[in-house]
Amino acid sequence: MAWVESVSPYFRARHESEDVEDAGRLLEQLEHMREALSEVFPRAPGEVTLVIHSSAFTLHMAQPYLVLARSLTAPAGRRYLVGWFGARELHVLAPRLLEQRASSVPGSRELLMLAPSALYASVLVGVNNPELPPPFSFPSFMRYMRWAWLAHGAAQYFAGQVEHLRPAIQRRLHEGARPSFPPGVRDAPLLGGTVLDLLAREEGPAAAARLASRLHPGGAQAALVKAFGGRELRHTESRWRAHLARLAGA
Repeated sequence: MAWVESVSPYFRARHESEDVEDAGRLLEQLEHMREALSEVFPRAPGEVTLVIHSSAFTLHMAQPYLVLARSLTAPAGRRYLVGWFGARELHVLAPRLLEQRASSVPGSRELLMLAPSALYASVLVGVNNPELPPPFSFPSFMRYMRWAWLAHGAAQYFAGQVEHLRPAIQRRLHEGARPSFPPGVRDAPLLGGTVLDLLAREEGPAAAARLASRLHPGGAQAALVKAFGGRELRHTESRWRAHLARLAGA
């Protein structure tokens, strides 16, 4: 199948010829995302290329960090790791494959279809936070993993994925030990966005953008204390667990 290119004002897409219509819809989605996030982030990347893959194999070959990230993620969240990003590129499975990957539970399809928006949000966070990738190197990837709850969480929150998480959160809360606060590496791709969602509900979306734009030198706990107006971490954790329960039961 021949590869072709589609373009929009700030994005271009490389894809197989059978994905022309889907590529157009994804470019429109990304243009809307770029415009919406310009209200909360001061800097945006230049032109970004979206590479739409026709198989998981080609995606993994192009983005080996994705393979490593999936291996570190809890089972409940692996289904939704369907792409990766660089400084000027987003790599994601074709929408027809995302449709196949979706489970029958409510929200699964919506989460997957918003993956390109989440990947763009990841690039945007990296542009506004020089301590987070892209670009990726081994040191920057390890830093990304240490702050995975924030990196994944910002992408998930700003892409609008949190509202579709109910079944996945339900599954996670019934599997394994109680998640830590903030979520650890294994839970970050699934639960990270719930932390940013709670912050935005209490302090506004701008507070979520500020948290994502700088890594606190005192670490994750100090960052959360500052973000939530100096409130003790144990009280914020209590509110977060209540928020998780609400999301799971919504």
